[in-house]
Amino acid sequence: MNDKSSPTVGSRWPEAIVSAALVGAAALVIVDSLRVGNGWADDGPQSGYFPFYIGVLLLLSSGTVLVKTLLRWRGENPVFADRTQLGRVLAVLVPMTVYVGAIWLLGIYVSSFTLIGYFMRRHGKYGWPVTGLVSAAVPLVVYLVFERWFLVLLPKGPLENLLGM
Repeated sequence: MNDKSSPTVGSRWPEAIVSAALVGAAALVIVDSLRVGNGWADDGPQSGYFPFYIGVLLLLSSGTVLVKTLLRWRGENPVFADRTQLGRVLAVLVPMTVYVGAIWLLGIYVSSFTLIGYFMRRHGKYGWPVTGLVSAAVPLVVYLVFERWFLVLLPKGPLENLLGM
């Protein structure tokens, strides 16, 4: 599976970047929990009580990983992934990133139809009839469950607005 001739990426940078991002997210959670109140009120915990402690745990764990990574920076750099493995990750990450942006432009239903169809054809190698059926059925079920049954409005795009949804 692992091609020995394929260039590799060490674990140093991925560990540092992810742990630093998690330290930042933890700091954001802690600061916002302090803003909304993280104590105990007469009627129970304030709204920032539990997020504050989750943020502290996240800060401690990700901070530990970041410090350990920085302390052993000049030491051995074990293999994180080879180029082939990174290509597989990007084959999923890039379409998912486009999908998130497309939700803002096209709405969740058209974006979901497109993403499901892309993955079924490109990675699953399904034929057009099955791909079309599943790609249409999933957003339809999501629409019926969320918008009709639970009455939760999901992001709409120009097509849904044109159809009066």
